[in-house]
Amino acid sequence: MPFPPPSPPGPPPMSTTITALDVHDVRFPTAAAGDGSDSVNRGDYSATYVELRTDGDALGAGLTFTNGRGNEITCAAVRALADHVVGRTMEEIDDEPVPFWRSLTADPQLRWLGPEKGVIHMAAGAIVNAVWDLRAKLAGVPLWRLLAEMPTPDLVRCIDFHHITDALTPDEATAILDKGAVGYADRRAELERDDFPSYTTSVGWLGYPDDKVRALARQAHAEGWRAMKMKVGGSIADDVRRARLIREEVGPDTLLMMDANQIWDVDEAIANMRLLMEFDPYWIEEPTHADDVLGHARIARAVAEMSGGRCRVATGEVAANRVIFKQLLQAEAIGVCQIDACRVAGVNEVLAEILMAAKFGVPVCPHAGGVGLCEYVQHLAIFDYLRVGTSLDGRMVEYVDHLHEHFTDPVRTRDGRYRLPEQPGYSVTMRPESIAEYRFPDGPAWRT
Repeated sequence: MPFPPPSPPGPPPMSTTITALDVHDVRFPTAAAGDGSDSVNRGDYSATYVELRTDGDALGAGLTFTNGRGNEITCAAVRALADHVVGRTMEEIDDEPVPFWRSLTADPQLRWLGPEKGVIHMAAGAIVNAVWDLRAKLAGVPLWRLLAEMPTPDLVRCIDFHHITDALTPDEATAILDKGAVGYADRRAELERDDFPSYTTSVGWLGYPDDKVRALARQAHAEGWRAMKMKVGGSIADDVRRARLIREEVGPDTLLMMDANQIWDVDEAIANMRLLMEFDPYWIEEPTHADDVLGHARIARAVAEMSGGRCRVATGEVAANRVIFKQLLQAEAIGVCQIDACRVAGVNEVLAEILMAAKFGVPVCPHAGGVGLCEYVQHLAIFDYLRVGTSLDGRMVEYVDHLHEHFTDPVRTRDGRYRLPEQPGYSVTMRPESIAEYRFPDGPAWRT
């Protein structure tokens, strides 16, 4: 297949107008069983779920992931931003993608609540992602293909380079994307045949008892997973014990990642990793405060030295925006870039982050621990490989095994790898019956 393909996805119909925005507070009771538990978080996996209605049959779906109480605040932020999208045509948005994006992220009054971070930015991401979902559905292709087969100038036009040109210029982005077009067909055929590498986090939630961790690790290994992640950040004695039992179950050849969820101070992180290094961790994720770029850089140097270069620092799931990613990369603070689909303001900002990671030679391994995140980030990882990074070396997508049944196009895995999404869109359209059942506070799941 030459590039661009002979029949690339066409633009959405020019008459498509977004006529209404609906937002739903959807929460799943995951905390009771310890699902999703880590050193900091013990909430119920939740979604601020956005539906964009149009003057046709198409509906755009987007969400931002939250952790239970507080989801109502993100829903309120979506309502506050709705005027920026309702009444717009897809033609208007496609003609000026950055001005549209800035209308959400740089609202002259709401921006004060960030700027470009926190609740407003996450709400903007839910809306932006719903627009991209609508765009892919109107084009009749999954989002990964829409992005991967988009002409370079159109992709570059979607990126706001403001505040990042000292790390990535439009010309540099153009060069990366043009180079990534070479060999596209071969890489796509490879993924269609072999699927996309993944790792599972489902074995090692911090709230699980040892017997459950051991059983889940054994089961995951039997199912073909050769990369797993455990949560750390309880007592260091507990962390060492749990790491030992997982390593006993999966053997020396399985990658074992560790995730502290920001609980440690910098010196504490370095000291604790000295004790955990005997279990050959592939990375330590979020070892300290998410905004501490220099702290991450110091930890990265320390773990590289104590592991002979085998262990690296990974972070990014709560990095607020492209500027934080810029600093992490410039400071050589991370060896793994963990983009998140909805912590930042949607696909447009993620494009900037993926391209910066490529320029700095850092592999992208998206964060996907929450409801809908696996569905989201599979598209981003596939696009990165097909059109930007062009290598699977060091690249994996996170996987957790719960809540997929609530989506009309859930992730599919085989032998520890993601299968390519085939349905049009961004894969986060939620089943109406799930919305009704888990709507907070009046859904039946919460009334009982």
